[in-house]
Amino acid sequence: MELSITTVAPDDLHQEMLRLRNERGMDFLECLTGMDWGDEGLGVVYRLENTATHEQVTVRTVTANREQPELPTVTDIWKAADFNEREVYDFFGIVFIGHPDMRRLYLRSDWVGYPLRKDDRPEEENPLRMDNEPTVDTTVELELDEDGKLKNKELVVFGDEEYVINIGPQHPSTHGVMRFRVSLEGEIIKKVDSVCGYIHRGIEKMCESLTYPQTLALTDRLDYLGAHQNRHALCACIEQAMGIEVSERVQYIRTLMDELQRIDSHLLFYSCLAMDMGGLTPFFYGFRDREKILDIFEETCGGRLIMNYNTIGGVMYDLAPNFQRDVKAFITYLRGVIHEYHDIFTGNIIVQQRLKGVGVLSREDAISYGTTGGTGRASGWACDVRKHHPYALYNKVDFREIVYTEGDSFARYMVRMDEIMESLKIIEQLIDNIPEGAYQEKMKPVIRVPEGQYYTAVEGSRGEFGVFLESHGDKSPYRVHFRSTGLPLVNAVDTITRGMKIADLIAIGGTLDFVVPDIDR
Repeated sequence: MELSITTVAPDDLHQEMLRLRNERGMDFLECLTGMDWGDEGLGVVYRLENTATHEQVTVRTVTANREQPELPTVTDIWKAADFNEREVYDFFGIVFIGHPDMRRLYLRSDWVGYPLRKDDRPEEENPLRMDNEPTVDTTVELELDEDGKLKNKELVVFGDEEYVINIGPQHPSTHGVMRFRVSLEGEIIKKVDSVCGYIHRGIEKMCESLTYPQTLALTDRLDYLGAHQNRHALCACIEQAMGIEVSERVQYIRTLMDELQRIDSHLLFYSCLAMDMGGLTPFFYGFRDREKILDIFEETCGGRLIMNYNTIGGVMYDLAPNFQRDVKAFITYLRGVIHEYHDIFTGNIIVQQRLKGVGVLSREDAISYGTTGGTGRASGWACDVRKHHPYALYNKVDFREIVYTEGDSFARYMVRMDEIMESLKIIEQLIDNIPEGAYQEKMKPVIRVPEGQYYTAVEGSRGEFGVFLESHGDKSPYRVHFRSTGLPLVNAVDTITRGMKIADLIAIGGTLDFVVPDIDR
């Protein structure tokens, strides 16, 4: 369904956003998308939600000044805007007045141009560089003085007297090429500067030159432990925009695959967290059992990690002949061995001392940062898209939304362990009732999405994965933006880890469960 969007002038934006937050309870900044509308100018589309009523609104603003585009920041209203506005600045050059840290987020600090602008020519202006990126420890906050003129306020990220160490980008416990610059006082963390972009591949820009079916292959390579869910979101967004209804069989298949993917992801979460904390045996337990899911995927999809399964209008192949038998055998097996996970790890006194009370994130901060998924639910925020904005068959199955209130690392761990059991419960309700029907709707050779703006979200393995799509009626999207599940988690690392010890950073990072290609896109 096409979005209903309210346009607000830049001068009125901050006041209107404050009104939406205070009067209408829009406390969750769900998605923030930078846009280049050509002659109309550069701008931003904001997607907001009231976490109590789950009402959603979409607001856009645009500035016609392409030479010096400026918009007011909303970082003082929602903490999630911090990294999101830096991303827009990085790719579109829009400066957010009042933002405390207007550095690039992904690209080198000496990069020339803004690559998501329609008139940018990055290859011409940025020759291949073999030297290291210069480290920038000063940043600028732009403020308006009493006369309405801009003045620069220089801020220092780390002072000369601070002791700063690197964790990453080549560090096994950052789970990919993520870099944390950590200021320490003894073993105590004073500040963390999260440095993204080491694996940035420009997927959103690539989508603009691909046809809609071609864009699907890129989603599996974002959060590769949520490949089915990511691709489900993009296919559903395109299908809803085109008014396509897939068969009930397809809905069953997509729901089953999404939940198997969730278990796959949570088993890997368990394994890697245990390994980060020095536990080798539980690491092997998780990988041993995850293999059984990958075997099921491989038999139907032909792939184990990058499955390329969902398509516009259905799925690539029908289920393998042994799919139901293998899934039911896996349910019985995992229920029989899950106690081993808890016996060896959950109840371990070292685990409890390293996770309980460590890295606490309050419910208010979880919402403000937009840390959806297991991290948000561990802090008492009921944010499961499957429950509050049902899609596929989630309104027809009985399952419990796992919510803890402690907000610490142990709660984040337990949410995922409990969700494994709920996913088994969902699969069990569906596996014997898969109806007959087509696994793929007949589609036109060239797919064109009607002109408009659309947003679709699913509950990924790590939280809400959203797709914002603007179409101008062509066979390629005008703009695709993926709402990363991991970017809000990395944004919140500084808040969660301050005052903790350096060893706690490893345990906290493990329980946040971010995947770097999803962050960098």
